[in-house]
Amino acid sequence: MVNFSTECNRILMLRLLFRLTMGIKTALPKTELYFYTAVLSLALLWAGSWIIEASSENVKPGWHYFGRKMDVSDFEWVMWFTTFRNHILFALSGHVIFAKICSMLSPKNRSLIYMLYGSLAVLITMGWTYITLILSHCIILYSVALVKRKWLCFVAGLTSLATFKMEPFKTWQEGFATGSFDLQDVLFYGGCGFSIMRCMSFALENCEKKDGNYSFLDLIKYNFYLPFFFFGPVMTFDRFHQQVSPANNPNLTRKEREMWNITIHALVHLGAILVVDVFFHFLYILTIPNDLKLLKQLSDWSLAGLAYSNLVYDWVKSAVLFGVINTVSRLDHLDPPQPPKCITMLYVFAETHFDRGINDWLCKYVYDYIGENHDAIFKELLATICTFAVTTLWLGPCELVYIWSFFNCFGLNFELWVAKFFSLPPFSTIEKNLMPEAMSRRIRGLFNAVNFWQIVLYNVLALNSLDFAQLVAKRLLFKGFPLSTLSVLFVTYCGVQLIKERERKQALLDDPEPVPPTEADKQKAE
Repeated sequence: MVNFSTECNRILMLRLLFRLTMGIKTALPKTELYFYTAVLSLALLWAGSWIIEASSENVKPGWHYFGRKMDVSDFEWVMWFTTFRNHILFALSGHVIFAKICSMLSPKNRSLIYMLYGSLAVLITMGWTYITLILSHCIILYSVALVKRKWLCFVAGLTSLATFKMEPFKTWQEGFATGSFDLQDVLFYGGCGFSIMRCMSFALENCEKKDGNYSFLDLIKYNFYLPFFFFGPVMTFDRFHQQVSPANNPNLTRKEREMWNITIHALVHLGAILVVDVFFHFLYILTIPNDLKLLKQLSDWSLAGLAYSNLVYDWVKSAVLFGVINTVSRLDHLDPPQPPKCITMLYVFAETHFDRGINDWLCKYVYDYIGENHDAIFKELLATICTFAVTTLWLGPCELVYIWSFFNCFGLNFELWVAKFFSLPPFSTIEKNLMPEAMSRRIRGLFNAVNFWQIVLYNVLALNSLDFAQLVAKRLLFKGFPLSTLSVLFVTYCGVQLIKERERKQALLDDPEPVPPTEADKQKAE
């Protein structure tokens, strides 16, 4: 469900980039699409078989299913669904039960009830000194918000965020977390980082408020909503405030089949968790990239499959983790940010993200605010530089993040440059007047296939390591050229055309083509 006008701006930009002069409803012959499906399926099975073979004797100790060990390299997955599963379930279940009972007693004060439970849970988990630290940042940013100057809100917010990412402030503030347990660091930096982003959203929305100011209590209710507090996603203040307002659904009634849909989503996420756990016993996609000696022995197809599967897994993980939290928030009558778009469906940088909440935040307050319609080259360049500068600070400045930000910033701008170049005569004239639409779709698919692998390579370095990304790039672009390079691109091209076919069908559902009048209709009209 799209709730942001900024989302519409990005959709318009995507259509400008990749659908201008070519009808999105252009169809290809069914036999051609069947061929693409067969090629893609066989290629994925072949690459998967190589990975399974490489996984047979290379994995760390873990669980056992079917006599095989489990890949336990991903700390986040193990934390959520093994080590601290019971603790997280206890906290979220307590929120659901407590919030439901209190909301039934006093639905108009449900946001206050959410805040009280969230504050108490954070206090018990992290200690009163941690609460004091969070509140001190909230007070500072609230004071700045009263000035109603956006640039000042950005300076204050980014400075607060920097104190959790850079020394010596980082180490000094760590001392405010009392106790010692394995999850402490994750909860500390997660709670602090997301709190700063929420406070910045509050401050920027307060600047837009025409009459008066939002209260400090509004900020505290927004920040200490427990499901979002430690792990996100970030819901911008305007959406949260509107959804928990007593004027919005005062009786807390649900739409038809809403609970059924929530239940189905919860079961889908549970199924995804079980499927990933089973896969981790056969495909050690996270452990293998850490062993460079083993990687050098793998085929080019195995490396390409590993790189692709790592991005798919990170999307699945994000979708599941945020899906669990979103299920809880939907029980609270909220409409949270949606899971990220599947990496398999992406062939443009403009839609690439792994956290929809942060993506919406950046687009609303930075990218769309500076880039406006995203059709001016220099404005787009400035918008992307500013966006990735904030993203770099959010992720934590280091060499790997700098490289990741540079390449993704370049990729986003390069898309616009290429689109602008080919929209000029004679290219636009040739495509419009001389080239069949189906051929135009095929040619664009070739460019999209190259773009897809740019997205994979630019992002896998942040998910795994720079060494792994370099090895994949060298094997596919140089050592494997031309056979491996062209074959991987061809398989990717087949996948892109299937994605385009799915988009075509969705476009026909969203905007059906008019049915031509029949002879009987014409006679009636006469």
